[in-house]
Amino acid sequence: MIRRAVVRCAVAAMLVGASLGVLLPSTAQAAGCIPRTGPAQRQVESYLGLPVDGTANYADCVAVQKFQRRMDIRPTAGYAGPLTSSVVSRLSNASLGSCGYSAGLRVCVDLTHQVMWVTRSGKRIHGPVPIRTGRTGLITPTGTYRIQDKKISTISSYFKVKLPYWQRFYRDMGFHQTTTWLYDPGSPGSHGCINLLPADARALFSYTKRGTPVRIFGRKPGT
Repeated sequence: MIRRAVVRCAVAAMLVGASLGVLLPSTAQAAGCIPRTGPAQRQVESYLGLPVDGTANYADCVAVQKFQRRMDIRPTAGYAGPLTSSVVSRLSNASLGSCGYSAGLRVCVDLTHQVMWVTRSGKRIHGPVPIRTGRTGLITPTGTYRIQDKKISTISSYFKVKLPYWQRFYRDMGFHQTTTWLYDPGSPGSHGCINLLPADARALFSYTKRGTPVRIFGRKPGT
């Protein structure tokens, strides 16, 4: 009886705290989000549509953590640190008006900001989302192409690695799900392919068909 009373009191205290807009520390820890103000707090708050005050609270932490999980930013602690800032900068600075108009579906790739998005009749229906493109000497080419081949999964005949959600658009280059961490600081880039996060690789595969136009523009920094 005593144990049940203690549990009821604890639950009641949590409910009261929630009704007052206050989250008790034990609840925050259980949810995996302990607010810490990061150096990019204001920038990230602004991008995510949060109240911009430059100070992390629990709601900020949860929203940032959700964004980090979606973009595979590690660790997913809800802290607005340098990598989160970098991804936000890439997405917010994407040259959305530089892809041109297509009456149907079009895949847009901004090499300068390393992002991709999809439009239908000029309206954006997916993205922008982060990508990784070719390294120096194996840069992803600019121009207008079309999806030529689509395979749920294949293996590179040269590099002998899996290429999930493969979509070829030029020679041996294509879109595919990354098989490594997209933001690996030790990676200079792909071998010309456009690497996507798993969710975006699946989504893009579902949107396109053979013949879907792909517009690639800009220049990857450092190449």
